[in-house]
Amino acid sequence: MKDQKERLDYLVEAFIRDSEEYSDLRVPDDTDEKRRILRSLMNIRMPKEMDEETLKIQDEYLKERNREKGIVEVDEIPTVKEYGSHHPHGEKISIYQGDITGIASDAIVNAANSQMLGCFVPMHNCIDNCIHTYAGIQLRDECNRQMQAHKKIYGRNFEYQTAVPMLTEAYNLPCKKVIHVTGPIVSGSLTEKNITDLKDCYVNVLDLCKENDIRSVAFCCISTGVFAFPGRRAAGIAVDSVSKWLNDNEGSIDRVIFNVFKDEDRGYYEQELL
Repeated sequence: MKDQKERLDYLVEAFIRDSEEYSDLRVPDDTDEKRRILRSLMNIRMPKEMDEETLKIQDEYLKERNREKGIVEVDEIPTVKEYGSHHPHGEKISIYQGDITGIASDAIVNAANSQMLGCFVPMHNCIDNCIHTYAGIQLRDECNRQMQAHKKIYGRNFEYQTAVPMLTEAYNLPCKKVIHVTGPIVSGSLTEKNITDLKDCYVNVLDLCKENDIRSVAFCCISTGVFAFPGRRAAGIAVDSVSKWLNDNEGSIDRVIFNVFKDEDRGYYEQELL
């Protein structure tokens, strides 16, 4: 099966059959609507086995979708030094505005929640949802296996602590690994603990990279979305934490990419680095 239309049709029918709640769902003819249905069914699907043929076609479909969306090699992303920055690690740091799922780095960072299973809200635009969507359903399965292993040790109510990263494969994404980390949730005024926790997110992720010989990593804007960490302050903490880590770990990593989606976030990082 080489045609994307055929793959999409096959997958929509397969995931409808796989879903008890939506087994009688009518499929429209419109390609964009079919894509939305497929993504939604993937988003709400609980971790469980899927037949090998469907997984094979899903992988073929997602790899092609990721190519269609655009894959960006790390060497194609300019460093801040190339923009004239005098930052002491300017040759290792980049700001990139775009889709993090298209970056072909050794790892990308996912802003996860403490359940570590991805976003179950259909078509939600959060980074957790996007990463799980374009990686494929195997990513949720692996996250679940790791969570179940921890629950056997720590009890059925185990949740990942803030700033403790989890490493998984990337499956159909162009990056090699995904690092999932839960950032601090800000309720009301920003606290010192919020600030310390956000610093720890960046430091602990970089420590994990060093331990696993991950030479390039793309960070999202951890905690600045629904977790309500102020964007300007978060950018300052991110740059400061990464800079100090690079000072203390010379030669341990080749590139750190600050990935942003919104213009205002790009502006915050440019103020810090340019």
